Amino acid sequence: MPLFHEKSGKFSPEKTIALVASVAPAVWLAALALTGDLGARPVTAAIHFTGLWAVRFLLVSLAVTPFRRIFHWPKLVLARRTLGLAALAYAALHLGLYVADLGFDLGAAAREIALRFYLTIGALAVALLLALGGTSFDRVIRRMGAKRWNALHASVYAIAVLAVVHFLIQSKLDVSEAVLMGGLLVFLFAYRVAHRITNNVTIPLLACVVLGSALMTAAMEVGWYAAATGIDPRLVLEANFQPAQGISPALWVLTAGTALTLAAIVRRRLSPPKPPAKARMERPVSQTERATRSLS
Repeated sequence: MPLFHEKSGKFSPEKTIALVASVAPAVWLAALALTGDLGARPVTAAIHFTGLWAVRFLLVSLAVTPFRRIFHWPKLVLARRTLGLAALAYAALHLGLYVADLGFDLGAAAREIALRFYLTIGALAVALLLALGGTSFDRVIRRMGAKRWNALHASVYAIAVLAVVHFLIQSKLDVSEAVLMGGLLVFLFAYRVAHRITNNVTIPLLACVVLGSALMTAAMEVGWYAAATGIDPRLVLEANFQPAQGISPALWVLTAGTALTLAAIVRRRLSPPKPPAKARMERPVSQTERATRSLS
């Protein structure tokens, strides 16, 4: 798999940016470790750091298809494999650091994972990511066939749900960032459903998806605090309308979604989408290419 180029040999900005972005957090973590800036419990800090970036890269990889469609940017799909493998790498490092924190006692790690629900689902998410990572290469895709490969990789949304739930439970009291990740996942899934139903997410429909996702994010936050802490749901809901207390996850989702919608409007005004080519003019698509466009 060429790191910086398309199969044709042409330089790929999409693959290059994805690779640089994937490596940057690891370099940052290494710098923090070398300078002693990871705090009193450096391994614990590194565990949290790698887990957070695993979730982030997983969601960014899922965002490739919506962005590719919204901005009519077909070559963006070239970045997806790199971003997905980055999510796998940080998730594996996250689990490895957890085992290291237990003194590399595999028995103790296995017992903890079996007894604690949030560790169980976290480990399951890593295991499923490993399965996807192991089947993300062209040779394996050809051997499996597009249909079976697509069916396996459709599980990425289930993996994302497991990862977000794991993040929520281990966050304990302050779940703002975990709820934000959940809200972004809701948006990505809602967009996918909207596209599946309509085959064309218009600007008004995109705006509705954004608004609905923000409302569901607020409901997620209210429900979590009510169930896990007993805090009056009205207080959590009111906080969503008081930016002075900090921007809530729902407002972050709404703001990001609104910015995305406005950018899509500008993009379509400046460069309207070209009409689809006639079927007789289209070149044949290989089984590997069809599979690598999965989840699109």
